Amino acid sequence: MHVFYAPSAEQGHAVLCEEESRHCVKVLRMRPDQELILVDGQGNWFEAVLTEANPKGCVVRITNKRTDYLARPVRLHMAVAPTKQIDRFEWFLEKATECGIDQVTPVFCEHSERTVIKPPRLEKVLLSAMKQSLRAYLPRLNPAIDLKAFLKQAHEGQKLIAHCGEGQKQGFGQVYAPGRDALVLIGPEGDFSADEIALALEQGFSPVGLGPHRLRTETAALAFCVTFNFMNKLI
Repeated sequence: MHVFYAPSAEQGHAVLCEEESRHCVKVLRMRPDQELILVDGQGNWFEAVLTEANPKGCVVRITNKRTDYLARPVRLHMAVAPTKQIDRFEWFLEKATECGIDQVTPVFCEHSERTVIKPPRLEKVLLSAMKQSLRAYLPRLNPAIDLKAFLKQAHEGQKLIAHCGEGQKQGFGQVYAPGRDALVLIGPEGDFSADEIALALEQGFSPVGLGPHRLRTETAALAFCVTFNFMNKLI
């Protein structure tokens, strides 16, 4: 069944935005009396029936509402340096949403080759992946921030940093305790600087690794995401 985003949906009737309505009518060629699903990105899952197929504003009748649909018992926050080629960062956002993630914060580091992002484009990637994977929660995309400023903020959950620098590092499975919320830092293509790593350790972040091989930024970030969900029996 097709899924549509309706952030203001409630019991009764709802009207889809023009972009969702155009996709419903022009692309999917849906007609009145066809069933569909609405999600609001806040955990509500609505079963509905299309009553008016208008490409500028489809009207739907909601027949059932489920709250906290497939709510996650633990939360994962990934702070990741945007890649030089933004499509690789978008790939991470898409796959992480499909696997399960709660927050993403783009962080700019000393070795970052990209210092500008376009949040509206990234939000669309997250939204599309949420609908495609039949999820009712839209991951939160936080404003991009300088890493050192981010490290000085208060953060909840177990704090971890993955880096390629020298020093003793244990595997994610040896450091992370299942059942706890987690914040994982992933650096840019040139890795974190020595000063950034030192500051993170001072702020209580534990160093972790993913084995002896060097991974790309987006690969490492997704690997941690999948491992977190697997350890918490969410996939």
